[in-house]
Amino acid sequence: MADYPSSIPAPIDATQTPEWQALREHLDKLRASGFSLKQQFANDPQRVRKLSFDLPDLHFDLSKNLVTDETVRLLAALGRAVHLEERRDLMFSGAHINTTEDRAVLHSALRRPADECGQLIVDGQDCVADVHEVLGRMYAFADRVRSGSWRGVSGKRIETVLSIGIGGSDLGPVMAYEALKPYADAGIAVRYVSNIDPNDMAEKTRDLDPETTLVIIVSKTFTTLETMTNAREARAWLLGALKERGAIDDTDASAAAAIKSHFVAVSTNLELVSDFGIDPENAFGFWSWVGGRYSVDAAVGLSLVIALGPQVFEDFLSGFHDVDTYFATTPLERNVVALMGLINVWYVNFLKSPTHAVLPYDQHLHRFPAYLQQLTMESNGKSTRWDGTPATTETGEVFWGEAGTNGQHAFYQLIHQGRMVPADFIAFANTPNPAKDGAQDVHELFLGNFLAQTKALAFGKTADEVRAEGTAEWMVPARCFGGNRPTTSIFGVGLDAHALGELIALYEHITFVEGTVWGLDSYDQWGVELGKQLAKQITPAFHDDEALSAQDASTQALIAFYRKNRR
Repeated sequence: MADYPSSIPAPIDATQTPEWQALREHLDKLRASGFSLKQQFANDPQRVRKLSFDLPDLHFDLSKNLVTDETVRLLAALGRAVHLEERRDLMFSGAHINTTEDRAVLHSALRRPADECGQLIVDGQDCVADVHEVLGRMYAFADRVRSGSWRGVSGKRIETVLSIGIGGSDLGPVMAYEALKPYADAGIAVRYVSNIDPNDMAEKTRDLDPETTLVIIVSKTFTTLETMTNAREARAWLLGALKERGAIDDTDASAAAAIKSHFVAVSTNLELVSDFGIDPENAFGFWSWVGGRYSVDAAVGLSLVIALGPQVFEDFLSGFHDVDTYFATTPLERNVVALMGLINVWYVNFLKSPTHAVLPYDQHLHRFPAYLQQLTMESNGKSTRWDGTPATTETGEVFWGEAGTNGQHAFYQLIHQGRMVPADFIAFANTPNPAKDGAQDVHELFLGNFLAQTKALAFGKTADEVRAEGTAEWMVPARCFGGNRPTTSIFGVGLDAHALGELIALYEHITFVEGTVWGLDSYDQWGVELGKQLAKQITPAFHDDEALSAQDASTQALIAFYRKNRR
């Protein structure tokens, strides 16, 4: 575009490259040859070895994907054709690759070690030094809460943290807290409130002791509608409950002391933090170069530091950093992070699969698919490229999933015998809660299901195999499984903080790889703005006839239903 203002090079149209055409021709050949995973395994005894990869805590088996050696070679060539490695390097260096907001994209700086201070100066700021200054303050504050030296207004130690945020300020911390609950060692529980629905706040505070509750308000600007509405509701609940107990009186000074003892903020808007009643010394900031959905390892993770402790959080950051380093330095053909992203492009654009399942065989990861929904779909759910031109092919996938054997009894029917859904299966060799059912190790039974599902999806079951079981001929088709359903197996040693950091960074960079091929700015989210703007216009219409008259006919009818039925 003639008026494209950024110094970041305009995206390459991947669909017009020889590498894209080569992949089309390659797919035609695979289809003509009757590609079969069963046959691929039979023909190549080295297939598993060639398509297996390792990170410090995670082992990857890509062999059950619908790819050959040639597919991998061509996908790596496509990555180079769209300058994937160059754009990766720009991101890590702090170039403003978020072009629509003219910002750097530096979530990787959140986990760089302190000995790298002075090595990343962006827009005049030492990013790593800034990060470690905030981390130091977070750790000191968390130690005070965990040790009991920070106490509520009535002198009682903190037993529950109520974290209020939304989107990236909520989904990441909730997911990580659930994943790492076995490591919460301070006797402090965390509850998360995000939905503006009053039911969320009511249920989360119903049985809380206000004298032992610490509230963290997570909003970079301290203006987010949902977060600040919930924050005011939490303040009213806490002050009301403390007064009812006699812990504070009706004076403004007593209320102010309670707010300072029970509220802290993750925000950079210190003026509004102070206006709310929070001591700005108890505000922990992060930066414009960190998007919300990439911020769990920033101050947004303060609730995790309190529950888990600074050392566990350091292990968490180390896991991220190990994947960052691997992704930045490993050639594409052997870079499992890049390959997983490129293989996703293969499924979306060439095999026309619109969804992707993430299936963790670990109950502690039950919120991981929901976390990935925001990470991937808010990043790449776009139809405009980073220079303002229209996307030239399908973009994004619908990410979804469910934990463990629950999903087997819900939607696995579809992925076995319905539409093709590429799926990532995640499991761990060790569990913090071993159990026996008689002589049976329950975790091994669980892992048996993890292994059986990927085997069944890959290799299926033929009509002859079904007949050999004595099945009536008319029922044979219903009991056949075609196989060739692609999966990636991610097998970890154990789900600890380091492994979780690796998993999150893995999908962050997978998202980046896909966005680069599609030419997207994966770090803005303008699609969420229109609904926010309209909500502010529509809300007065519940009680204002003039505002109601400005609405469309459908909205007017729905508000009429509300007015008639609101008790």
